[in-house]
Amino acid sequence: DHAARALAAGERGIKALVIYPMNALASDQARRLAALVAATPAFKGLRVGLFVGGIAEPGSGMVMTPTSVITDRDTMRKHPPDILLTNYKMLDYLLLRPADRQLWARNTPTTLRHVVVDELHTFDGAQGTDLALLLRRLRARLKAPAQHWLCVGTSATLGNAQDTTALREYARQIFGTPFPAGSVITEDRLLVGEFLGDATTDYFLPPRTD
Repeated sequence: DHAARALAAGERGIKALVIYPMNALASDQARRLAALVAATPAFKGLRVGLFVGGIAEPGSGMVMTPTSVITDRDTMRKHPPDILLTNYKMLDYLLLRPADRQLWARNTPTTLRHVVVDELHTFDGAQGTDLALLLRRLRARLKAPAQHWLCVGTSATLGNAQDTTALREYARQIFGTPFPAGSVITEDRLLVGEFLGDATTDYFLPPRTD
């Protein structure tokens, strides 16, 4: 929504950055985002780019479609997408390679608002340190004000509903920004009987002979 509002106001540059641990996750989410943008009138004109490893076919991936995002690197350099999907290794290149400086050229210190790290639990040890330093380099490159970024980490295996202190400290070390107690959203798990309640079973799997 932030990217859509900024687009409507005529602001250019990368407004949201999503970082994945691997290309497969990024590609899968790219397809879902393309479908969401195509199906949401308020997102008309919103551009999503996927900048990962691999070589795209010449002349392809230059525009958004209902099933794909922008993947042509020259297109993204000349006209940076509103939302950039990448992985942490590629982000390192995007901060180093002279050719990729164009990606950030239109960003003012406050253009980038959302920074999302998917599968946060995979970034531990040396890999977590790499990501933490990458985010600090990006903040310095863009001269982003302290606490301006809205940082989000997603994980299906981290945290519990009782005490999120350790998780919030871990996120603080990665993103370089504090996370208050109410910032962690956990899940509520139900037993099978609690979930089904009085619902009837309409279909049974046939038993296997083996």
